[in-house]
Amino acid sequence: MGGLCALYEEIIAGNYFEKSLKQLQTENHALYEEILPENYANSYANPAYAAEKLGETFGKFLGMLYADVRSLIPYVFEGRNYELTIFGELFIEIYNCFEQEECANEQEIQQIIYWFYHDYSEIFTEISVLAQSSPELDFYVRIMMDSDLNDLRYLYRYGAYISPNEIKVAKFLNRMSEQEIQAMADTYTEGYRIGFEVTGKDLSKKKFVDLRYPIGFERMMRAAVNNFQGMGLAPVVSRIAETSFSGRGNGSPAVASTSPNRQYEYDHKFDRAVYLDKAFVERRLEGLRTAYEGRGDTAALYAGPAVVETFGEEGFTPVPCCSACRFGEKQQKLNVYLSSQSMQITNQYIRGEERSFTIIAYPIPEIGDKFEEIFARTVEVNTLDYKLYQRMQQKIIDVLDEGDFVHVTGKGANKTDLTVSLHTLENPQKQTNFENCVADVNIPVGEVFTSPVLKGTNGHLHVSQVYLNGMKYLDLELDFQDGMVVNYSCRNFAAEEENRTFLKENLLKHHDTLPLGEFAIGTNTTAYKMGVEYQIQDKLPILIAEKTGPHFAVGDTCYSWAEDTPVFNPDGKEIVARDNEVSLLRREEPQKAYFNCHTDITIPYDELDKITVIRRDGSSTDIIRDGRFVVEGTELLNKPLSGW
Repeated sequence: MGGLCALYEEIIAGNYFEKSLKQLQTENHALYEEILPENYANSYANPAYAAEKLGETFGKFLGMLYADVRSLIPYVFEGRNYELTIFGELFIEIYNCFEQEECANEQEIQQIIYWFYHDYSEIFTEISVLAQSSPELDFYVRIMMDSDLNDLRYLYRYGAYISPNEIKVAKFLNRMSEQEIQAMADTYTEGYRIGFEVTGKDLSKKKFVDLRYPIGFERMMRAAVNNFQGMGLAPVVSRIAETSFSGRGNGSPAVASTSPNRQYEYDHKFDRAVYLDKAFVERRLEGLRTAYEGRGDTAALYAGPAVVETFGEEGFTPVPCCSACRFGEKQQKLNVYLSSQSMQITNQYIRGEERSFTIIAYPIPEIGDKFEEIFARTVEVNTLDYKLYQRMQQKIIDVLDEGDFVHVTGKGANKTDLTVSLHTLENPQKQTNFENCVADVNIPVGEVFTSPVLKGTNGHLHVSQVYLNGMKYLDLELDFQDGMVVNYSCRNFAAEEENRTFLKENLLKHHDTLPLGEFAIGTNTTAYKMGVEYQIQDKLPILIAEKTGPHFAVGDTCYSWAEDTPVFNPDGKEIVARDNEVSLLRREEPQKAYFNCHTDITIPYDELDKITVIRRDGSSTDIIRDGRFVVEGTELLNKPLSGW
């Protein structure tokens, strides 16, 4: 804590960034050195090491607190002395307990930590809500807009860990022409605008766009900000720091950099278990209501997130740590309840039927020696002719809309055998089950998707290897009965119990079961070819991977919180499959209708046998046969697949 305060004083004094680039690199490395993989085994941030040195219980409490103190590093650079002060007071209070003649007891330490987060929950929540619609909180925007981007010292102003990825990306973008940068920004911002247009939402009512981007992409983001300002949208960017309160390790911060150690983040995902109980949850929810009530008018002006993701990091398979904090059964239910209720409160003030989003992804240098080639190919994938895809996808939808069911089977070692039930179209001339998805909210182009009927959706889903939210799953298998997960397994670990715990925590998000919220057919064979050609299939983000085969999402539907808003395809037909039997519960029991998660699982074309539409009379038509599209008018989709 003392080191952070000394760093704060140096930055406030104004001479910290007069240092050379090499000096800043050295100091940044020193800030994160202890948790880097090569040092983590002997760090108090490692729950196993903390337990060995301090005892199992003290190790959990003090290791969790140490991780929260470390998460304040970006606050130091932002000059947020309030957070530094209150955490410093917490540190001193606990330190004093160990200075007494009678040794501190575990319950006393736990209670000090508990009451700290309980008492400050309203303030932490207020700051979070404030950041959604407060352009005056412009620390990150000013870095992006005012820095000399050719002077790479600007990267260290964030206070985040800066790896070779961030440095190389910034240098690479600096070499690109203005036209290339503008084209990237236009793809990103136009996708956002079109997302409002195609869903019939009025963008002119909104004033704030929530920017989420990787450090190193400032040149593209600067051009994007100018585009958004032309739409009447001011940029807002949430702060980086991830404490246990905000859910460290459970999502990506608004401004992200390469993780110094993903095992560290995984070990501290559930640090909130130290203080999570019913009273804390209710206080936090009340604080959220109060925060939104105080800012209801400005919160309504929030348009939604515009996200730039990256891909290319080496795969990560977490190692379970028995000394890490874990939720008990009651806490799992409380955490699910907190997530559900928080979303319901948020939706009262930032309504789902009025907001939108967009997501686009680019590779980072860690992907390999052919980074620049892969980057260029990704730009190509992100800018494919959406009108051409729209026409081909409509031909697929026309066949799908004839069916009562879709039957999907794998081939070779893939054991998938899953039947998906479709909604009945009362007026096929004006209604459709599938959305014709092109390059708007989910860039790149390339999928048709629906919300299945749960009853009658049965069978087995299997993928030999898949990366979901940055983690590797081996031989992932899910069984569905009437659309709900009834069994699940993988082969990440030798012990079956460890596999089930891993899936319960990371795929099912602590729920006992999840519905099949989406069935889609990806059509972007160009993206698939890129993955095969550069042998990066395992590194493609789900945003791109979901377009490279059929995919199945467990969790909420794609229309969650906005099911009552009519959505139309380019041919004028209304997409009526916006609900399922679970989401319909929102009308009477909203707490049971949503799971606040949606995870896509893709079967790649080379593991796919058939996708077959089955009509009510028992007749059938294949959409895909032996991994190839066979609907008349979709032949061009097979061109990138030649040669395998």
